[in-house]
Amino acid sequence: MPNRPEQQTIDISHRKRLLNIFSGSVGNLVEYFDWAIYAAFALYFAPAFFPESDQTAQLLNNAAIFAVGFIFRPLGGWLLGSLADRKGRKSALILSVSLMCLGSLIIACTPGYAVIGGWAPALLLFARMLQGFSIGGEYGSSATYLSEMATANRRGYYSSFQYVTIVLGQILALALLMLLQKCLLTSEELHDWGWRIGFIVGGLLAVVAMGLRGNMAETAAFVEQHTYSSRHANLRELLKYPKQIFTVVALTAGGTLSYYTFTVYMQKFLVNTTGFSKDDATLICTIALIAFMLIQPIFGLISDFVGRRFMLIAFGACATVFTVPILALLSQPQSIESALFWYICALLIVSGYSSVNAIVKAELFPVHIRALGVGFPYALTVALFGGTAEYLALWMKSQGHPEWFAYYVSACAALSLIVALTMKESMKTSKLNP
Repeated sequence: MPNRPEQQTIDISHRKRLLNIFSGSVGNLVEYFDWAIYAAFALYFAPAFFPESDQTAQLLNNAAIFAVGFIFRPLGGWLLGSLADRKGRKSALILSVSLMCLGSLIIACTPGYAVIGGWAPALLLFARMLQGFSIGGEYGSSATYLSEMATANRRGYYSSFQYVTIVLGQILALALLMLLQKCLLTSEELHDWGWRIGFIVGGLLAVVAMGLRGNMAETAAFVEQHTYSSRHANLRELLKYPKQIFTVVALTAGGTLSYYTFTVYMQKFLVNTTGFSKDDATLICTIALIAFMLIQPIFGLISDFVGRRFMLIAFGACATVFTVPILALLSQPQSIESALFWYICALLIVSGYSSVNAIVKAELFPVHIRALGVGFPYALTVALFGGTAEYLALWMKSQGHPEWFAYYVSACAALSLIVALTMKESMKTSKLNP
């Protein structure tokens, strides 16, 4: 295709490209910081909203609202994904971080059950609906933006920073909790009112992210498509790509369930099952997640040489075989060092999926339907598997069969393995190529 005048006006320098990737990534970081604050502080604010005497019952109620937030992710993936494909990736990304900001501030300002009764969990539920909608649209738009903005030979490397920022958001949420635990507040103060600090910080950071995203450039791929194509992003158009949709769903089922098991749920697992104190569980999770974050660009770069399919097969095989024994080992009373070792082993396995998660899906769809194609089936699958992971784990534990959950995670990983074995190498068939 010959160069068009419009194409030439949107060529950007390497420095500007990196700045745009940074701005998109920082916004993604703030989104997931806000999302992770809920899980990180759940042990402290659950009694304020659900006045049960049993800790597992409180966590079950809290996890139920956590799961409801996931139900709204497909709606966000659909509507914000369509917006990203029609009006631009930048517009959708600004709107998503704005909604996340609002949700965090609502939680921060909501009085507890003792003050307003049933309105407390109702407002918490509404805020998580907003945040679920936001995060559902964030993933597809962000994955598309980073993939389109990256240079062709380093797409795996640059797009892996989506999970760097996702994990960094979780780490910062845990770091804030540790700072409050160790230096600033007593345990009683954290339970009474200190947990609100996390949501206030999240809301303020989202305002900064809105400013950064307001200065981002639109991707060249979107501008060219929007100028020269009349094809529209909607569900009817998306259904013309059933094979790609199934690939996204199947890969996400095992990948997201493993991810949420060994990130979001692990802090509670170490407290409620292994028997660690809240402080020690937070420390273990923080160190492990730092290692997990640093692995992402390394694995992403490797995928630029060996291919995305190899990484997905490695994840699927290892997760299928080793999930059950690793969770069994982590459930036993042990030292901090031992738990940390097995936890990092699990996260190494998950990295085979998370490091190529964004790019492999973006490479499946043409530009006019890419954000919707990546975001909607992904969000729907995350709602079904990731959003229910914590609730199912706690429910199976309450029934006296915690090992059932480990086999469930392993079975879903096996599904991802089958799809990875049968799919073509996405680097060779990439729709991102001109």
